[in-house]
Amino acid sequence: MITVSIVGASGYGGGELLRLLMFHPEVEIKQVTSESLAGKPVGRAHPNLRKITNIKFSRMADLEPCDVLCLALPHGESMKRCESLFDLGDRIIDLSADFRLKDLEDYPLWYGHEHTHPEMLSQFVYGLPELHRDEIRETKHVACTGCLAATAILSLWPLAKADAIDPTRIFMEGKIGSSASGNKADQSSHHPERSGAVRSFKPTGHRHTAEMIQELNFGTEPQIHFSATAIELVRGILMTTHTFVKDDLTEKDIWGIYREMYGQEPFIRIIKERQGIFRYPEPKFLAGTNYCDIGFERDTHSDRLVVMG
Repeated sequence: MITVSIVGASGYGGGELLRLLMFHPEVEIKQVTSESLAGKPVGRAHPNLRKITNIKFSRMADLEPCDVLCLALPHGESMKRCESLFDLGDRIIDLSADFRLKDLEDYPLWYGHEHTHPEMLSQFVYGLPELHRDEIRETKHVACTGCLAATAILSLWPLAKADAIDPTRIFMEGKIGSSASGNKADQSSHHPERSGAVRSFKPTGHRHTAEMIQELNFGTEPQIHFSATAIELVRGILMTTHTFVKDDLTEKDIWGIYREMYGQEPFIRIIKERQGIFRYPEPKFLAGTNYCDIGFERDTHSDRLVVMG
């Protein structure tokens, strides 16, 4: 059995990670931490886990060594605590943005602060198995992806790798649910303000853009124009990308590119039905799963390709 502990397990990310690990046949949950709920059962924060486990929250100071230590802390906290925490796990999986970006200059540019441990950046592998499976197997440090970034990257990666699209013209719009903001309440998450909303909250400058540029760079840095919109949805993302194909590729050609890259991937599904209302990906069918559904349509009046993920 692999022993796993989770630091910061009272939030949405930590709670979902705990739910998934509880049902993994080869995992034993050793400890989960919450400074505010120490000594309380995890069902206090995650009622969906009542009677499934009797484990209680611990304090970070009481952590013991384990095989895998997962960090589900707010952005900026993992890098501050890496000296005290990283020796507690044979392998480290960080859910925050602290080690996702390889370029040190990207942190002040996109996150507004310097990186406090730049020497650690090269030790982390970006945690998308479809792109970095072999490196993830070998490394002891994994940086999990941003939610919007993962959807965008998986949607376009086969096309970018095959040099099938113009990297200077990529326009993305991500519609996202409320859980992405975490469990700390503010005005934007207040029900009277959120209910019924279709709200542009980051039309430019979204920090996940940095991950998209990093992972979709195949020699020419992609020019990604990304906007994020909050919608009345709790969980899920719909990423709509407008890009432009090279060499007059047909839909059959595009289908072949996706099939070649993703045909053996267990959690990627290419969705393209000929008729009916479920012709393209829909977030509501994916909540609580590990699937990423991808669909596309070639514009017959231009060289535009619309990709939905």
